[in-house]
Amino acid sequence: MNTGCGDRVVVVGAGIGGMAAAARLAKDGFRVTVVERNDQAGGRARIWQTGGYTFDMGPSWYLMPEVFERFFAHFGKTTADYYELKPLDPSYRVFAGPGEHHDIPPDRAGVRALFDRLEPEGGRKLEAYLADAAYKYKVAVGEFLYRDYRTVLDFLNWRMMTEGLKLNVLGKLDAAVRKQFGDRRARQILEYAMVFLGTSPNDAPAMYSLMSHVDLTQGVFYPMGGLSAVAQGMRRLAEEQGVEFRFSTEAEKIVTANGRAICVQVRGADGGRASLPCDAVLANADYAHVETDLLDPADCTYPRRYWEKRVVAPSMFLLYLGTTKRLERLAHHNLYFQPDWNTHFDAIFKRPAWPEAPCFYVSCISKTDPGMAPPGRENVFVLVPVAAGLEDSDDVRDAYARKVIRHVEQVTGEEIAPHIEVQRIFSHRDFAGDYHAWKGTALGISHTLRQTAVFRPSLRSRKVRNLHYAGQYTHPGIGVPMVLIAAEVAAENLRGDLGGKE
Repeated sequence: MNTGCGDRVVVVGAGIGGMAAAARLAKDGFRVTVVERNDQAGGRARIWQTGGYTFDMGPSWYLMPEVFERFFAHFGKTTADYYELKPLDPSYRVFAGPGEHHDIPPDRAGVRALFDRLEPEGGRKLEAYLADAAYKYKVAVGEFLYRDYRTVLDFLNWRMMTEGLKLNVLGKLDAAVRKQFGDRRARQILEYAMVFLGTSPNDAPAMYSLMSHVDLTQGVFYPMGGLSAVAQGMRRLAEEQGVEFRFSTEAEKIVTANGRAICVQVRGADGGRASLPCDAVLANADYAHVETDLLDPADCTYPRRYWEKRVVAPSMFLLYLGTTKRLERLAHHNLYFQPDWNTHFDAIFKRPAWPEAPCFYVSCISKTDPGMAPPGRENVFVLVPVAAGLEDSDDVRDAYARKVIRHVEQVTGEEIAPHIEVQRIFSHRDFAGDYHAWKGTALGISHTLRQTAVFRPSLRSRKVRNLHYAGQYTHPGIGVPMVLIAAEVAAENLRGDLGGKE
């Protein structure tokens, strides 16, 4: 369907969402230019290469594969046309403390057997829990995720009213899980994904139990070449549709007239400035940055005081490590949960501080993809969720890096520090500097009940009629699959704005 009639669209930000929306719009006949301040595509899904190592800098879990297949199917393609997927076995490894770990099998029977070992009747309870999670997932994908909520009435529709009790929209996840499972390890396996949705299980809506269907039933996959291979595949697809990319090009201002965006002013790497005329703008950059820095105050839907009141999702303290030996005690994906992980969540959401003995995530993608590290070496990615807005000086981050590495060694029993030949720290000031992230957040705003669906920042500007938004701040929210869904909805909205068929 060619509906664009040559209308010009400027997309700000070459993250996954920006590229996905750009490809959809270009296929429909729009002339699309993507401007990106960094020198490569992918946004947070960039790579860093040094000394024979290739590090995924951001997202590292490939979940909800049908969302990716749906996206590529719009173009008569499949994911296999752009990257190779491998299922992981184990899906991931959970460390419950020094000397104790549990592998999460990729098959349902194996997961059930694990839960039977964790607590009496654990497997039976898990089957009931996953059946409920599968129902929630089906309803969410079929009814709620691929939608734009413009008013509260859009959200509180008949379907939501009739399904709300089954989805447990008003309940809290941790309370729901505690009613069914007594073992803290079982509960944590079912709740840990909330960290990557930017919230605590104590505050997350119970409907997010659907995430257990995603990883325990659908499985966990790895795209060869890392998540950056997905980004590069999307860039190639977008270019095949005719999208123009301008890298190392910073958007400085969205210029408006009579309530519509008329151009985007940009600055190149050489300092030269240009003005890109447009019929519409799709902003995939940090939402708060666009609203508070790229627009005049009169054009802001959400001024600074709005952002100051949001529950901000965590930042991430990241370590990219290259080691001169393989880390045999670690799997591809590894998670550690404190026995009382509320102390870590409190250090994020209630009393912001650098957490002591924190929960952490470690990936070693070279176990599945040896080309990501030199022979006999390991590519290691360490992540600790931390509160946004913390002090991130050289002294603070260097001391915390040493503490985290010691902590990982103690929990996993794997000697790491003496074998590090490559190390890079990435945290608050890097998220702010590279992505204009509000308060240095890695994820945006949390998925609390009051920041879900219609209560998230809108996919459309309420002040500038042809300005649209995508990315993790909007509905449906945080995570690469969610951003892909938002891109589809945003592209449909923009096409309708310019007179095409939705």
